[in-house]
Amino acid sequence: MPGIQVNGHVDTRFSPVREVFGENFYRGELGAGCTVLVDGRAVVDVWGGWADEARTRPWAADTTVNAYSVGKPFVALAVLQLVASGDLELDAVATRWWPELVAGQRGATVRQILCHQAGVPAIRRRLSNDDLWDWDTMTGALAETEPWWQPGTRHTYHTNTYGFLVGELARRLTGQTPGRWLRERVAGPLDADVAWGVPPSDLARCADVAWEGEHPGALDWDTLQNLPAEKKMIGLGYFNPPGISSLGVVNTDPWRMAEVPSTNLHATASGVARVYAALAAGGTFRGTQLLDPDVLAEAVRVQSEGWCPVLERKVSFGLGFQPTRPDRAFGANPGSFGHYGTGGSLGFADPTAHVAFGYVMNAVRPRWQNDRNRALVDAVYDCL
Repeated sequence: MPGIQVNGHVDTRFSPVREVFGENFYRGELGAGCTVLVDGRAVVDVWGGWADEARTRPWAADTTVNAYSVGKPFVALAVLQLVASGDLELDAVATRWWPELVAGQRGATVRQILCHQAGVPAIRRRLSNDDLWDWDTMTGALAETEPWWQPGTRHTYHTNTYGFLVGELARRLTGQTPGRWLRERVAGPLDADVAWGVPPSDLARCADVAWEGEHPGALDWDTLQNLPAEKKMIGLGYFNPPGISSLGVVNTDPWRMAEVPSTNLHATASGVARVYAALAAGGTFRGTQLLDPDVLAEAVRVQSEGWCPVLERKVSFGLGFQPTRPDRAFGANPGSFGHYGTGGSLGFADPTAHVAFGYVMNAVRPRWQNDRNRALVDAVYDCL
């Protein structure tokens, strides 16, 4: 859009990134932020556009927005920290720590839970949006769900159940829900603006998400029940509870204040980049060790690879992170890792180039990789 002011700062060497960020508003951007750290130093920290579809609230330095699956690796970090401390074992059956977990009783290990092989990408029992706001209800319903396949025999992206599954496994040992853990173990020490469960005092900072084109509607319960088994599993994963994918609730206070770790991370671009700066440096950022380097190396290694019926493509899963692939590259180097979010938000680390990247936005297009985030990443690497 003509006339959009790009705010923030960019090192001279990276001025083309600012230009591309501005050009993205001709590609359909509404409001966004982008931060790039090299060797832990911010070389790009820009924002611009609007925090609402009516274009009445300018996007500010501290505007936070729903970044969707960018949060999946962050909730995995809670379990990975417990692996590093010796409190969890990757190849131990999860019921050792979560006895009620039916998938665990079918043999799901901690590793399989982390790499989308646990067999519970959807909850079978009918749930409401009121249930969605309650952590114990959601994790209890997930725990009693009979796996859709024998854990470990295949993978399917746990689009919306991943955060409850991984987050509850960590909570069984830490006593902290993901939101509290994130505040105390990540956001606070790293001064990173990332949250599950936005506090009331921060609700005014939240940008509204605007879906491009016709907003997809949730399938009703009867329709879901009459689908073939695989399609039913996928449908329930997206629409049980009806709002679990954020549909119809994304811009409401209950959604923002709830903890739905697969789906409702609220973050600034700077917050995402700060987390990845620690990971790009081997697990430590400005004196704070986020993760043991050996555990990190295992987490970003390909654990499962092949076709995914939810993502409808071949995928490579690490332990929470997605290792770079030629068709969905995180930068130019083979050791890069990160995660996209619905609509195009993105966080990744490139340890080879010492790059940490964060990008959040509110004009949501279907799927993840698009011309806007791709243009920003390409511009960063052209400047290195």
